Amino acid sequence: MTKSLRSEGHIALIRALVEARKAKGISQAELATLLKCHQSFVARIESGQRRIDVPELVILSRALEADASVLLTKVSSAVPLGARI
Repeated sequence: MTKSLRSEGHIALIRALVEARKAKGISQAELATLLKCHQSFVARIESGQRRIDVPELVILSRALEADASVLLTKVSSAVPLGARI
């Protein structure tokens, strides 16, 4: 069984989200304001301490004005063929 935290796919997702946030030119605190949550929530996601589910990915993508399918393509590229759940 592959770990879902710190797996290659999870690390790729974190990188894609951080890149999208930085491309938008906002801080974690500013993203948290857009999401109506605490900055520590964003920090836990970006540090890999918290997984996000698909609906949360859509919400994050909208806040970042990023295409969720592009983010998922980056994750898909990082997940090895034959990876298990």
